[in-house]
Amino acid sequence: MLHQRSRGRSGRIPPTARLVRGAALAGSLALLPLATACGGGDDEAARSGPTKTSVTAAAAAGVVAPAKVEVIAGLTGCKVKIRVEAEELREGVCHTKKGDYLITTFPQEKYQKTWLESAAVYGGKYLVGSRWVVSGQPKMLEQFRPTLGGTIQQMRGIGPTAAPSGS
Repeated sequence: MLHQRSRGRSGRIPPTARLVRGAALAGSLALLPLATACGGGDDEAARSGPTKTSVTAAAAAGVVAPAKVEVIAGLTGCKVKIRVEAEELREGVCHTKKGDYLITTFPQEKYQKTWLESAAVYGGKYLVGSRWVVSGQPKMLEQFRPTLGGTIQQMRGIGPTAAPSGS
């Protein structure tokens, strides 16, 4: 059942109701600075956002929120070049002295799941996190894991497997 506001004969909101709403608005606006001032800690640190240390600690705890391609690239020491910008995913490529790798992020888990199912056809190892995937050489993925978190997943691939030769 919906709650309707009581209105006077003219269809207007009575003056007492307007006063109550005005007082509630004024009270909430008065409390806003108090609520935001209770953050504690260093204001400069709060404005600058999470530090690499806090992100690493969060990754170690397994509580990393979905990130942007640029954030993941920054944590891995790369200036990323975005190559796919779509509703289902964003993908960037990193070229470094240690090697090249792809960073893919997804707005929803279902898109990541579909992407991983498609990637399984090709095989290989992937570093998989909360709505993001890093594709690269396994050694590089192992190096990124302590900083980014996630798990390394091995995809099987399809097609014939190499068998030992009989000669």
